[in-house]
Amino acid sequence: MPIDFTRVGASQRAALIHPRDIFTGLPYKPWPRLRLEQGEVLEGWFNKRSRRDVVIKQNTGGGKTVAGLLIAQSSLNEGVGPAIYLTPDTFLPTQVVAEAERLGISVTTDINDVRFWSSESILIATFHKLINGRSAFGVVGSGRPIRRAGTVIVDDAHAALSIAEHQFAVTIPRESAAYERLTSLFADGLKQQSESAWRAIDSGVPSAPIPIPFWDWKARESEVLEILEPYGADAQNKWIFYAWPLLRQSISLASAAVTTTEIEIRPRCSPIELIPAFAQARRRIYLTATLADDSVLVTELGASAEDVVEPVTPARAADLGDRLILAPLALNPSLGEDAVRELVHQYSQGDREGTGAPNAAPVNVVVLVPSDARAARWREFADYTCHVTDMRPVIERMKGGEHLGLVVLVNKYDGVDLPDDACRLLVVDGVPFPLSPHEAREASALAGTDTFAARQVQKIEQGMGRGVRDAEDYCAVLLLGPDLAMTLSNPTYRDRYSPATRAQIDLSLDIGSQIERLGTSAIREVLNMFLARDGDWLRASSEAKANIQYDHDGHVSAVAVARRRAFDLARAGQPLEASRTITDALSGIGDAYQAGWYKEEAAAYMHAVDPDAAQAILRQARLANINVVLPRVVPPVQRLRATAEQARAASEFLVNKYSSGVELELGFTMMLADMAFDSSRVSAAEQAFSDLGEHLGFAAERPDKLYSTGPDALWSVSDDLRLLLELKTGVVRPDSRIIKDELDQLSGHVSWHAQHYGATTSSIPVLVHPDSTHRTDGTPPTGARILTPTGLDDMKQRVASFARAIATNEVWRNDTRVRELLSSHQLTGKQSLVQFTLPPTPAG
Repeated sequence: MPIDFTRVGASQRAALIHPRDIFTGLPYKPWPRLRLEQGEVLEGWFNKRSRRDVVIKQNTGGGKTVAGLLIAQSSLNEGVGPAIYLTPDTFLPTQVVAEAERLGISVTTDINDVRFWSSESILIATFHKLINGRSAFGVVGSGRPIRRAGTVIVDDAHAALSIAEHQFAVTIPRESAAYERLTSLFADGLKQQSESAWRAIDSGVPSAPIPIPFWDWKARESEVLEILEPYGADAQNKWIFYAWPLLRQSISLASAAVTTTEIEIRPRCSPIELIPAFAQARRRIYLTATLADDSVLVTELGASAEDVVEPVTPARAADLGDRLILAPLALNPSLGEDAVRELVHQYSQGDREGTGAPNAAPVNVVVLVPSDARAARWREFADYTCHVTDMRPVIERMKGGEHLGLVVLVNKYDGVDLPDDACRLLVVDGVPFPLSPHEAREASALAGTDTFAARQVQKIEQGMGRGVRDAEDYCAVLLLGPDLAMTLSNPTYRDRYSPATRAQIDLSLDIGSQIERLGTSAIREVLNMFLARDGDWLRASSEAKANIQYDHDGHVSAVAVARRRAFDLARAGQPLEASRTITDALSGIGDAYQAGWYKEEAAAYMHAVDPDAAQAILRQARLANINVVLPRVVPPVQRLRATAEQARAASEFLVNKYSSGVELELGFTMMLADMAFDSSRVSAAEQAFSDLGEHLGFAAERPDKLYSTGPDALWSVSDDLRLLLELKTGVVRPDSRIIKDELDQLSGHVSWHAQHYGATTSSIPVLVHPDSTHRTDGTPPTGARILTPTGLDDMKQRVASFARAIATNEVWRNDTRVRELLSSHQLTGKQSLVQFTLPPTPAG
């Protein structure tokens, strides 16, 4: 009869609880021993396992999945079950299951599997499966049974965090009748916030988001519930069905913003306590590679700040694969992006010299882009363009060793493993930009702050991690675009990268400094050296990483802790204490701009107990940051005085803003890129036109943003002349001619200027519009000018040429030379803009 080995020694054998012992005891280990770094993090977690929240940080490819599975099994063996392993999307569970099968660890993807509920198997599921208003694990207040978990592993925690924010939010599409009912309900408040943006929304023209004032929201809370409740109960309305049970319980603590296409409603922090399976789990482990700012773990997942600030890491950070990291535009800001696209396409074909004939083995090139619009720029070079829904077969083919050429992945910066020959050259072309109204507001409000820098760098580093999956792997990385190049050139951004990545960047910058201002041939030379595994490079790279340590301290801001505490207090019926908690935390912030943004939150809480005090807080916030909600009483228009002398003002502005010529050129390039006829970047365009005025030495501001009236941007070019800019860069209608309402709006700006600046001063109204012809039922104001796409391109080329000239030899620090170059580039006074415009003409 066969021997039953499960009974042999059973009476003496205790369940193994140390993860390393569990690995040693596995009968069919895929490798003989754990990596050193894996053993270190498992030891670190085991010593801290009594804590509810533990963050584990390892470089990309450091074996986090194996560590997470062993931790889950350890918890089951110790009686802390059931155990759930969460992935951020549907692409990853299959990979985790395959890893578990290789280890011989029992897992399941069926929530009803009895082995899961009896703590015999680990459930592998997406983050959405657990965190949603119809969760099979139960939601507080839903009437459904609550099912609890003992241990929750969150893989790719950085990606899960953005999912968590959206899981508690509702986005109402314009096509829904609820959109029309809500915009009608809040029409007066929206007009008060921005007459111009409201006109755009009302007419269906893309615009910047408008916040619904919190006092209006509070006053009409019951009406909002009445409108949305029927939609939330209907499973056909997927835009609300899964989030509504979560949002409706915190609707009074939510903020809302409106755009032409949608209304977004989201709580100020995630009410994670409504999901007991997560909120009440005894152990919550967050696996992450690039979480530079740990604050979001506190605000969105309710993690303990005291636990988060002490992450578990390996002793050394040298476990990262080898990478060359270059930003072509940081090496040569004049280099065209298409030249870089052609270069990497040639590498995918084996043409490393650019001669048109292959001279080396072709490599798989993977390009990460944030949107279909960005992917379109690669159309003539790409062999495959993939989205999350269809990329799996292509990824598997590359991982299987097949050469596919140049593959573009749209909006997939995490959760994809591309080891070894699957990807030898990775291009990150753009950062995922804010998509929701709230994200767009927050991006504008925090632009230029350390918080914004950390978030941008985190997204970029996530993307860069796709190409190296272990310490022996190697991949060259190119960051394309001025915004990504700035993260390498600007120390504020560069310092936000993880220590190991920063060491690789510093080494790459040392190499890059030898090819500055050169063309693509120099970039080829460096890439060829790296891909050929040149001995000098390998020695320098190994030395650069040799003594690098992880950052052993987590980063949780006092404001994040205060925001979470304030939200919990408000949920408990203590809004006064909630408001004071935030304002007290803000007193220690040196960045008034950032503090202004969070004061809006404090004011919203204060409104529940003292509306007048709330308005006082809001007025203080607006003084620091014009992106917050406009108070009930709009501040009076203040005349914007012209600078004393254009060249001197330009030089002083540029000296204060930029520290190097490369940084200056990149700054101009980023600004000019935002000045685009693009319906998804209306707010960025408005800010860019205002910024350009300052870069050229004029006093400039955004009156509509400041006062809810007046033009989108105003340049004060002299004491008696101002340029009034009204932007229609989001116009996408089939008939692009200027309509009567747009001309009336321009005429209104002329009247606004006369009212606030006096009849003795003059103005030139400028409409930035796709077409210079107007319908005959409208009349343009006297002296009106139209800046069309052609004129805008001409102006951008002139300004870019000026930027290159003043960047050379730090000319921008010399106001005499700046004056000469402003004159030679014809960028002085009103002609700096007007020369590129056309008069409006009636349609024939």
